Amino acid sequence: MSSMNTTSSRNNMIDSTVVDTPAGPFTVLVGPDGAVRASGFTADPANLLPLVHPSLRGEPRRRLDLGPVTAAVAAYLGGDLAAIDDVPVEQHTGGAFMSHAWQVLRDVKPGVPVTYTGYAALAGRPTAVRAAAAACARNAAALFVPCHRVLRTDGTLGGYRWGLPVKRWLLDHERLG
Repeated sequence: MSSMNTTSSRNNMIDSTVVDTPAGPFTVLVGPDGAVRASGFTADPANLLPLVHPSLRGEPRRRLDLGPVTAAVAAYLGGDLAAIDDVPVEQHTGGAFMSHAWQVLRDVKPGVPVTYTGYAALAGRPTAVRAAAAACARNAAALFVPCHRVLRTDGTLGGYRWGLPVKRWLLDHERLG
């Protein structure tokens, strides 16, 4: 039984770091295996905890460097837009479509945003535009699961948890990169 508690305790350890970006502070929470559990444009890791599935939550401890995750963010900011593509992400939902949609979103290339309608089609459910929008809204791993690359059908920005100026900055960075 004590080994289960150790394992459970280990699984609930979350390391966090804050990276300064031109769009503002960017915080990343990672689990013990180095997978991103949540990330977003905030300076306070506590703002990200509600986004983490209850089974993956823990008390974040701050670190200056999260190794490959921090390096990937720095490389992305420096112009290597593919640097974030292989960073592991761990988020859970109640449905298979949401997990699939997040994986599909990771395949949307920088500089080539899609509409919600296009995203729904890429996810294999062309009529499920609202479900595709919900996948963006429930995404806890901003940047690594690039929901900022999804636009309204008319090409306008639409919503973004971290604000439209951040979304605009990310899209401009990727267009110019």
